[in-house]
Amino acid sequence: MKKLSNVLGLAAALLFTVGLASNASAKAHTYTGWISDSSCGAKGMSADHKDCAMKCVKEKGASYVFVSSKTKKVYAIQNQDAVTDADLGGEVTLTGAINADGSIKADSITPKSGM
Repeated sequence: MKKLSNVLGLAAALLFTVGLASNASAKAHTYTGWISDSSCGAKGMSADHKDCAMKCVKEKGASYVFVSSKTKKVYAIQNQDAVTDADLGGEVTLTGAINADGSIKADSITPKSGM
């Protein structure tokens, strides 16, 4: 009986470890939207907002966010250094993964093709 409980305990630990490993690496997807600032959120989805977003982030302590063109949902960007000034003022394609906390880790940000 003791041997059976040891085997079952080992199997449970193995399954738990495999489950953690599969959940730890979120799968990257591609999203279309705008880079805005945390103060304005979805209101920053326009070319006219570029200077405002730069000022809010660089001078007022806001952070860059990604706003989905499709859903207008605002995502905090985990790695702020992925955003460049060139990413502002136009629709972009962001490749990255959404974290458990709802933020997004950007692997790449490029201008939307066809613009």
